Amino acid sequence: MQKIIEKLYNQRSLTEEEYGKLVKGRSREAAEMLAELARKRALSVYGSKIFIRGLIEISNYCKNDCLYCGIRRSNKNTQRYRLTKQEILDCCEEGYPLGFRTFVMQGGEDAYFNDERVCDIVSEIKKRYPDTAVTLSLGERSYESYKALREAGADRYLLRHETASCDHYARLHPKELTLENRMRCLNDLRSLGYQVGCGFMVQSPYQSIENIAKDLKFIEEFSPEMCGIGPFIPHLDTPFKDEKAGSAELTCYLLSIIRIMKPNILLPATTALGSIAGDGRLKGILSGANVVMPNLSPQSVRRKYSLYNNKLYTGAESAQALEELKKQLSSIGYDIVCDKGDFNKTNI
Repeated sequence: MQKIIEKLYNQRSLTEEEYGKLVKGRSREAAEMLAELARKRALSVYGSKIFIRGLIEISNYCKNDCLYCGIRRSNKNTQRYRLTKQEILDCCEEGYPLGFRTFVMQGGEDAYFNDERVCDIVSEIKKRYPDTAVTLSLGERSYESYKALREAGADRYLLRHETASCDHYARLHPKELTLENRMRCLNDLRSLGYQVGCGFMVQSPYQSIENIAKDLKFIEEFSPEMCGIGPFIPHLDTPFKDEKAGSAELTCYLLSIIRIMKPNILLPATTALGSIAGDGRLKGILSGANVVMPNLSPQSVRRKYSLYNNKLYTGAESAQALEELKKQLSSIGYDIVCDKGDFNKTNI
């Protein structure tokens, strides 16, 4: 294990088989070693900076029926909502004075938010706040759609690949969704000049160590600017309602591996990680993460954007409790900074 970890640190690359051995051989000692090296890597590129993103959950309508997702179209128990353009701009107006310089518009694949509407909102945000970055996380779209959004001013796009294994992908999604098209989307985004984010669920149903190894190798080779991973958490209104949740420990272990592999990457300590463990996001930072995403969405809709059970809704995940979040991070030696937190292109 030590030899594999040393190879990862020195070469920033392993074979798929070696990634599998690293995951299979997880131990407390290996986790501590990886976390220490990951922190060293993050500090060498970003120092003690933690970047904040203002999350705006714009809609919980979704045309898709993914088996793990609480806002899947078949869920009749979900109270659906859409934010108006003004409500989205109000979220930005609240967040900007607090220091947010990146706004993340996230939502289900909702046909209401077509290119015309999203382009209008993006361009207005950039007009009002020219020193900010706009990140979109609105699922699979056409090349032409991604191009229009980019030309309107969108800087980044988050699209988790969920799993890099075709068979596993098929067991998590309806037949009309394919890994091939998901990869097409990621490559389109890359070709259009977005800063691109991918990622996967940790310990999702049917996931094997070999699947995780393939995910890690894909991240190594695709080399995204951002990567969001978080533990799988079941939702009571999905076919996976009785499945076991993923662990914070394995998630943090994988965060460390990704940070060592990609020193420059922007790596969030996700809401899911904070939901599965009270100190999950702090553990994520100590494992190499350097981004947190407080929620700027109106309080009235936060419970409605329910992707999984027991999601954080109040407390340090919200913008209103930003000072508390700053104190928590300061207690472990990190500082929230008020800038866009661009991908650091410096060679390591």
